[in-house]
Amino acid sequence: MMGNLEAALYPIVANINNYLSSYVLVVMLVAVGLWYSVKTRFVQVRCFGEGMKKVFGNLSLKGGRQESGMSSFQALATAIAAQVGTGNIVGASGAILTGGPGAIFWMWVIAFFGMATIYAEATLAQKTRVIRDGHIYGGPVYYITTAFKGRLGRFLAGFFAVATILALGFMGSMVQSNSIGSTFETAFGMPSWIMGVALVVICGFIFLGGEQRLASVCEKLVPVMAGIFLLGGVVVLAVRIQYIPATIGMIFKYAFQPQAIIGGTFGAAIKSAVSQGAKRGLFSNEAGM
Repeated sequence: MMGNLEAALYPIVANINNYLSSYVLVVMLVAVGLWYSVKTRFVQVRCFGEGMKKVFGNLSLKGGRQESGMSSFQALATAIAAQVGTGNIVGASGAILTGGPGAIFWMWVIAFFGMATIYAEATLAQKTRVIRDGHIYGGPVYYITTAFKGRLGRFLAGFFAVATILALGFMGSMVQSNSIGSTFETAFGMPSWIMGVALVVICGFIFLGGEQRLASVCEKLVPVMAGIFLLGGVVVLAVRIQYIPATIGMIFKYAFQPQAIIGGTFGAAIKSAVSQGAKRGLFSNEAGM
């Protein structure tokens, strides 16, 4: 029964996903990112130095409670925690596998414009937040209902809330935990379900402690995680340093001539490279959530 249902639903879901990710997602990500880049006079370049000073000016690994909310570094660490790792390793390699080396170029493009989208989202969240009983409430649901009044705003906000709960609470977590479990099973022979149980226990302990515990754990764990991630990348680059110039050349060459490596017509190949880069760009920086 379940097998028949899956066989019937999978082609429908796959076709919808292909259409959204190959056309709608690419256009929306680039267009919205470009719009906010122009409107903010390319804030991702113009204010990059100021942003780094604001973030790392109060760098601390003590994990103490803030007077309200998170410190700038805690907020950065919490955001990076979801982006450094599986999304970059599995996502980037998957994009290269299906979209060719040129997909990396389009990931860079999406990420660059996505910086302006993320900035706009954060600014809107601050502008539309409300304080009730000493607690701060804000985010997409609040600026959606501010922009769209009446039933339309309530519908869009409700849809976003439900979709985000499903995406981040279930689907996104499945991708992360499956990758971790599969890696441990392949590398150490540990059954993947054991890692699944361990992740549930660890994450449950952190999440049940609320925002302060999450921020405290992230600001300690993320610098170490990011350091190992970057160090590993540097080691790989150092070992294969003779291939770096050719690799960079391939990224730019096959971003605009992908049919030579993917096959098929130019239009189909470029669509594959761009869509794969866009999908992985979204997954690795979350600008289009």
